[in-house]
Amino acid sequence: MVELAGLNQGRTQQRRVRLRESAVSLGMIGPAVLLYTVMTVVPVGVAIYLSLTDWDGFSTAAFIGFDNYKHLFDDPSSSDAWYVTGLIAVAGTVLMVGLGLVYALALKGRSRSNSFFRAVAYFPHVISALILGYLWAAILGTNGAINNTLAKFGIEPVGFLFDETFALVSLIAVIVWAGFGFNVVLFVAALQTVPAELLEAAALDGASRRQINTRIVIPMIAPVVTVATVLNLVGLIRAYDIVVSLTGGGPAGSTQTFTYLILARSFEGTKVGYATAQAVFLMVVSAALALLVTALRNRQDQAATGQ
Repeated sequence: MVELAGLNQGRTQQRRVRLRESAVSLGMIGPAVLLYTVMTVVPVGVAIYLSLTDWDGFSTAAFIGFDNYKHLFDDPSSSDAWYVTGLIAVAGTVLMVGLGLVYALALKGRSRSNSFFRAVAYFPHVISALILGYLWAAILGTNGAINNTLAKFGIEPVGFLFDETFALVSLIAVIVWAGFGFNVVLFVAALQTVPAELLEAAALDGASRRQINTRIVIPMIAPVVTVATVLNLVGLIRAYDIVVSLTGGGPAGSTQTFTYLILARSFEGTKVGYATAQAVFLMVVSAALALLVTALRNRQDQAATGQ
Protein backbone atom coordinates (compact mmCIF):
# COMPACT_ATOMS: atom_id res chain seq x y z
CA MET A 1 0.00 0.00 0.00
CA VAL A 2 2.84 2.37 0.85
CA GLU A 3 4.50 1.69 -2.50
CA LEU A 4 1.18 2.24 -4.33
CA ALA A 5 0.62 5.53 -2.51
CA GLY A 6 4.15 6.65 -3.38
CA LEU A 7 3.59 5.69 -7.02
CA ASN A 8 0.34 7.67 -7.18
CA GLN A 9 2.02 10.66 -5.55
CA GLY A 10 4.85 10.50 -8.10
CA ARG A 11 2.38 10.40 -10.96
CA THR A 12 0.51 13.36 -9.49
CA GLN A 13 3.74 15.35 -9.28
CA GLN A 14 4.60 14.47 -12.88
CA ARG A 15 1.17 15.65 -14.04
CA ARG A 16 1.64 18.90 -12.13
CA VAL A 17 5.05 19.42 -13.74
CA ARG A 18 3.63 18.76 -17.20
CA LEU A 19 0.71 21.12 -16.56
CA ARG A 20 3.11 23.78 -15.32
CA GLU A 21 5.32 23.36 -18.38
CA SER A 22 2.29 23.48 -20.67
CA ALA A 23 1.07 26.66 -18.97
CA VAL A 24 4.49 28.28 -19.37
CA SER A 25 4.67 27.26 -23.04
CA LEU A 26 1.16 28.54 -23.68
CA GLY A 27 2.01 31.80 -21.94
CA MET A 28 5.06 32.24 -24.15
CA ILE A 29 3.48 31.38 -27.51
CA GLY A 30 -0.01 32.64 -26.71
CA PRO A 31 0.66 36.35 -27.45
CA ALA A 32 2.40 35.47 -30.72
CA VAL A 33 -0.47 33.23 -31.81
CA LEU A 34 -3.01 35.89 -30.82
CA LEU A 35 -1.10 38.59 -32.71
CA TYR A 36 -0.75 36.39 -35.79
CA THR A 37 -4.45 35.57 -35.68
CA VAL A 38 -5.50 39.21 -35.35
CA MET A 39 -3.04 40.59 -37.90
CA THR A 40 -3.08 37.79 -40.51
CA VAL A 41 -5.75 35.11 -40.14
CA VAL A 42 -8.67 37.47 -39.48
CA PRO A 43 -7.81 39.95 -42.31
CA VAL A 44 -7.35 37.07 -44.77
CA GLY A 45 -10.69 35.60 -43.71
CA VAL A 46 -12.41 38.97 -44.12
CA ALA A 47 -10.75 39.45 -47.52
CA ILE A 48 -11.96 36.05 -48.72
CA TYR A 49 -15.51 36.90 -47.64
CA LEU A 50 -15.43 40.34 -49.31
CA SER A 51 -14.09 38.78 -52.50
CA LEU A 52 -17.38 36.86 -52.73
CA THR A 53 -19.46 40.03 -52.56
CA ASP A 54 -20.43 42.96 -54.75
CA TRP A 55 -19.33 45.89 -52.59
CA ASP A 56 -18.38 49.46 -53.41
CA GLY A 57 -16.91 50.19 -49.98
CA PHE A 58 -19.90 52.20 -48.75
CA SER A 59 -23.19 50.38 -49.22
CA THR A 60 -24.15 46.97 -47.87
CA ALA A 61 -22.11 44.13 -49.38
CA ALA A 62 -24.21 41.75 -51.51
CA PHE A 63 -23.08 38.13 -51.62
CA ILE A 64 -22.55 37.01 -55.26
CA GLY A 65 -20.50 33.82 -54.84
CA PHE A 66 -17.64 33.28 -57.28
CA ASP A 67 -18.78 35.84 -59.86
CA ASN A 68 -15.80 38.11 -59.12
CA TYR A 69 -13.37 35.25 -59.73
CA LYS A 70 -15.14 34.34 -62.98
CA HIS A 71 -14.83 37.96 -64.09
CA LEU A 72 -11.07 37.76 -63.49
CA PHE A 73 -10.71 35.49 -66.52
CA ASP A 74 -13.05 37.59 -68.68
CA ASP A 75 -11.47 40.95 -67.88
CA PRO A 76 -9.04 42.02 -70.67
CA SER A 77 -7.28 44.44 -68.35
CA SER A 78 -6.51 41.60 -65.92
CA SER A 79 -5.07 39.46 -68.71
CA ASP A 80 -2.85 42.29 -69.92
CA ALA A 81 -1.74 43.08 -66.38
CA TRP A 82 -0.86 39.43 -65.74
CA TYR A 83 1.21 39.32 -68.92
CA VAL A 84 3.21 42.37 -67.80
CA THR A 85 3.50 41.01 -64.26
CA GLY A 86 4.69 37.61 -65.46
CA LEU A 87 7.26 39.16 -67.77
CA ILE A 88 8.60 41.40 -65.02
CA ALA A 89 8.64 38.58 -62.46
CA VAL A 90 10.41 36.02 -64.67
CA ALA A 91 12.88 38.36 -66.38
CA GLY A 92 13.56 40.29 -63.19
CA THR A 93 14.12 37.16 -61.09
CA VAL A 94 16.47 35.57 -63.64
CA LEU A 95 18.49 38.76 -64.02
CA MET A 96 18.64 39.65 -60.33
CA VAL A 97 19.60 36.14 -59.21
CA GLY A 98 22.01 35.64 -62.11
CA LEU A 99 23.74 39.01 -61.84
CA GLY A 100 23.76 38.82 -58.06
CA LEU A 101 25.44 35.41 -58.16
CA VAL A 102 28.07 36.51 -60.70
CA TYR A 103 28.74 39.69 -58.76
CA ALA A 104 29.03 37.79 -55.47
CA LEU A 105 31.42 35.23 -56.97
CA ALA A 106 33.61 38.02 -58.29
CA LEU A 107 33.67 39.77 -54.89
CA LYS A 108 33.70 36.80 -52.51
CA GLY A 109 37.24 37.56 -51.30
CA ARG A 110 37.74 39.71 -48.21
CA SER A 111 39.27 43.06 -49.09
CA ARG A 112 38.44 46.73 -48.79
CA SER A 113 37.73 47.10 -52.49
CA ASN A 114 35.34 44.12 -52.45
CA SER A 115 33.55 45.52 -49.40
CA PHE A 116 33.19 48.86 -51.18
CA PHE A 117 31.69 47.34 -54.33
CA ARG A 118 29.32 45.17 -52.26
CA ALA A 119 28.11 48.32 -50.51
CA VAL A 120 27.67 50.05 -53.87
CA ALA A 121 25.55 47.15 -55.14
CA TYR A 122 23.41 47.08 -51.99
CA PHE A 123 22.93 50.85 -51.68
CA PRO A 124 19.92 51.13 -54.06
CA HIS A 125 18.09 48.52 -51.95
CA VAL A 126 18.29 50.84 -48.95
CA ILE A 127 16.50 53.69 -50.72
CA SER A 128 12.72 53.61 -51.08
CA ALA A 129 11.63 52.09 -54.39
CA LEU A 130 9.22 54.99 -54.82
CA ILE A 131 12.09 57.49 -54.64
CA LEU A 132 14.18 55.42 -57.04
CA GLY A 133 11.33 55.45 -59.53
CA TYR A 134 11.07 59.25 -59.44
CA LEU A 135 14.85 59.52 -59.72
CA TRP A 136 14.99 57.37 -62.84
CA ALA A 137 11.95 59.14 -64.27
CA ALA A 138 13.96 62.36 -64.08
CA ILE A 139 16.82 60.62 -65.89
CA LEU A 140 14.87 58.67 -68.53
CA GLY A 141 11.88 60.95 -69.08
CA THR A 142 11.13 62.86 -72.27
CA ASN A 143 12.78 65.94 -70.80
CA GLY A 144 15.09 63.91 -68.60
CA ALA A 145 18.83 64.16 -68.24
CA ILE A 146 19.66 61.66 -70.99
CA ASN A 147 17.33 63.10 -73.63
CA ASN A 148 18.39 66.65 -72.81
CA THR A 149 22.00 65.62 -73.35
CA LEU A 150 21.12 63.92 -76.64
CA ALA A 151 19.23 67.04 -77.78
CA LYS A 152 22.40 69.11 -77.43
CA PHE A 153 23.99 66.88 -80.07
CA GLY A 154 20.95 67.09 -82.33
CA ILE A 155 19.78 63.55 -81.57
CA GLU A 156 16.07 62.80 -81.34
CA PRO A 157 14.81 61.85 -77.85
CA VAL A 158 14.67 58.16 -77.01
CA GLY A 159 11.33 56.89 -75.77
CA PHE A 160 12.57 55.25 -72.60
CA LEU A 161 9.26 55.92 -70.89
CA PHE A 162 6.85 56.90 -73.66
CA ASP A 163 7.44 54.00 -76.07
CA GLU A 164 5.57 50.85 -75.01
CA THR A 165 8.46 48.42 -75.59
CA PHE A 166 11.14 50.75 -74.27
CA ALA A 167 9.05 51.58 -71.20
CA LEU A 168 8.70 47.93 -70.18
CA VAL A 169 12.41 47.28 -70.76
CA SER A 170 13.30 50.40 -68.77
CA LEU A 171 11.03 49.33 -65.93
CA ILE A 172 12.62 45.88 -65.73
CA ALA A 173 16.12 47.38 -65.90
CA VAL A 174 15.42 49.77 -63.02
CA ILE A 175 13.85 47.00 -60.94
CA VAL A 176 16.89 44.76 -61.50
CA TRP A 177 19.31 47.59 -60.70
CA ALA A 178 17.43 48.39 -57.50
CA GLY A 179 17.06 44.82 -56.27
CA PHE A 180 20.03 42.71 -57.29
CA GLY A 181 22.18 44.07 -54.46
CA PHE A 182 20.02 42.20 -51.96
CA ASN A 183 20.91 38.97 -53.73
CA VAL A 184 24.58 39.91 -53.64
CA VAL A 185 24.45 40.16 -49.85
CA LEU A 186 22.68 36.79 -49.57
CA PHE A 187 25.13 35.04 -51.88
CA VAL A 188 28.24 36.58 -50.33
CA ALA A 189 27.07 35.39 -46.91
CA ALA A 190 26.42 31.91 -48.33
CA LEU A 191 29.82 31.79 -50.02
CA GLN A 192 31.51 32.34 -46.67
CA THR A 193 30.13 28.97 -45.52
CA VAL A 194 31.86 27.01 -48.30
CA PRO A 195 34.88 25.25 -46.75
CA ALA A 196 38.14 26.79 -47.97
CA GLU A 197 39.86 23.40 -47.68
CA LEU A 198 37.48 21.94 -50.25
CA LEU A 199 38.22 24.74 -52.72
CA GLU A 200 41.96 24.38 -52.18
CA ALA A 201 41.77 20.62 -52.73
CA ALA A 202 39.86 21.13 -55.99
CA ALA A 203 42.43 23.70 -57.16
CA LEU A 204 45.29 21.32 -56.36
CA ASP A 205 43.55 18.62 -58.40
CA GLY A 206 43.71 20.93 -61.41
CA ALA A 207 40.12 22.24 -61.45
CA SER A 208 39.70 25.63 -63.10
CA ARG A 209 37.95 28.52 -61.40
CA ARG A 210 34.89 27.99 -63.58
CA GLN A 211 34.76 24.29 -62.70
CA ILE A 212 35.11 25.05 -59.00
CA ASN A 213 32.27 27.56 -59.14
CA THR A 214 29.88 25.44 -61.23
CA ARG A 215 30.57 22.04 -59.68
CA ILE A 216 31.32 22.87 -56.06
CA VAL A 217 30.42 26.38 -54.99
CA ILE A 218 27.04 26.88 -56.67
CA PRO A 219 25.67 23.40 -55.73
CA MET A 220 26.68 24.01 -52.11
CA ILE A 221 24.82 27.33 -51.93
CA ALA A 222 21.84 26.05 -53.95
CA PRO A 223 19.41 26.34 -50.98
CA VAL A 224 20.26 30.04 -50.67
CA VAL A 225 19.75 30.47 -54.42
CA THR A 226 16.33 28.86 -54.03
CA VAL A 227 15.41 31.24 -51.20
CA ALA A 228 16.56 34.22 -53.26
CA THR A 229 14.55 33.01 -56.26
CA VAL A 230 11.38 32.65 -54.19
CA LEU A 231 11.83 36.05 -52.53
CA ASN A 232 12.48 37.81 -55.84
CA LEU A 233 9.67 36.03 -57.66
CA VAL A 234 7.05 36.74 -55.01
CA GLY A 235 8.29 40.29 -54.55
CA LEU A 236 8.17 41.10 -58.28
CA ILE A 237 4.70 39.63 -58.67
CA ARG A 238 3.62 42.32 -56.21
CA ALA A 239 5.60 45.12 -57.92
CA TYR A 240 3.81 48.43 -57.49
CA ASP A 241 5.84 51.31 -56.07
CA ILE A 242 8.40 51.61 -58.89
CA VAL A 243 5.59 51.29 -61.44
CA VAL A 244 3.74 54.19 -59.82
CA SER A 245 6.72 56.55 -59.71
CA LEU A 246 8.50 55.55 -62.93
CA THR A 247 5.82 54.90 -65.56
CA GLY A 248 2.44 55.24 -63.84
CA GLY A 249 1.35 52.09 -65.65
CA GLY A 250 1.81 53.73 -69.05
CA PRO A 251 2.11 54.30 -71.85
CA ALA A 252 -1.27 52.82 -72.77
CA GLY A 253 -1.12 50.35 -69.90
CA SER A 254 2.02 48.65 -71.25
CA THR A 255 3.66 48.63 -67.80
CA GLN A 256 0.54 48.14 -65.70
CA THR A 257 1.16 45.27 -63.30
CA PHE A 258 -1.58 43.28 -61.59
CA THR A 259 -0.94 44.95 -58.23
CA TYR A 260 -1.07 48.37 -59.89
CA LEU A 261 -4.36 47.39 -61.51
CA ILE A 262 -5.81 46.41 -58.14
CA LEU A 263 -4.77 49.54 -56.25
CA ALA A 264 -4.97 52.20 -58.94
CA ARG A 265 -7.93 50.98 -60.93
CA SER A 266 -10.21 48.61 -59.03
CA PHE A 267 -10.12 50.20 -55.57
CA GLU A 268 -10.12 53.68 -57.06
CA GLY A 269 -13.20 52.75 -59.09
CA THR A 270 -15.01 51.67 -55.88
CA LYS A 271 -15.01 48.05 -57.05
CA VAL A 272 -13.91 46.86 -53.64
CA GLY A 273 -15.38 43.37 -53.88
CA TYR A 274 -13.76 42.74 -57.27
CA ALA A 275 -10.47 44.30 -56.15
CA THR A 276 -10.42 42.06 -53.08
CA ALA A 277 -10.98 39.02 -55.30
CA GLN A 278 -8.02 40.13 -57.40
CA ALA A 279 -5.91 40.49 -54.25
CA VAL A 280 -6.90 37.04 -52.96
CA PHE A 281 -6.09 35.53 -56.35
CA LEU A 282 -2.70 37.27 -56.33
CA MET A 283 -2.02 35.86 -52.87
CA VAL A 284 -2.87 32.33 -54.01
CA VAL A 285 -0.67 32.63 -57.11
CA SER A 286 2.26 33.94 -55.04
CA ALA A 287 1.95 31.08 -52.55
CA ALA A 288 1.64 28.50 -55.34
CA LEU A 289 4.75 29.77 -57.12
CA ALA A 290 6.75 29.78 -53.89
CA LEU A 291 5.71 26.18 -53.16
CA LEU A 292 6.44 25.13 -56.75
CA VAL A 293 9.97 26.55 -56.75
CA THR A 294 10.69 25.00 -53.35
CA ALA A 295 9.31 21.61 -54.44
CA LEU A 296 11.42 21.62 -57.62
CA ARG A 297 14.52 22.48 -55.59
CA ASN A 298 13.80 19.67 -53.11
CA ARG A 299 13.30 17.20 -55.95
CA GLN A 300 16.65 18.17 -57.47
CA ASP A 301 18.34 17.77 -54.07
CA GLN A 302 16.80 14.32 -53.61
CA ALA A 303 17.89 13.28 -57.11
CA ALA A 304 21.41 14.51 -56.43
CA THR A 305 21.66 12.57 -53.16
CA GLY A 306 19.98 9.46 -54.59
CA GLN A 307 17.19 9.45 -52.01
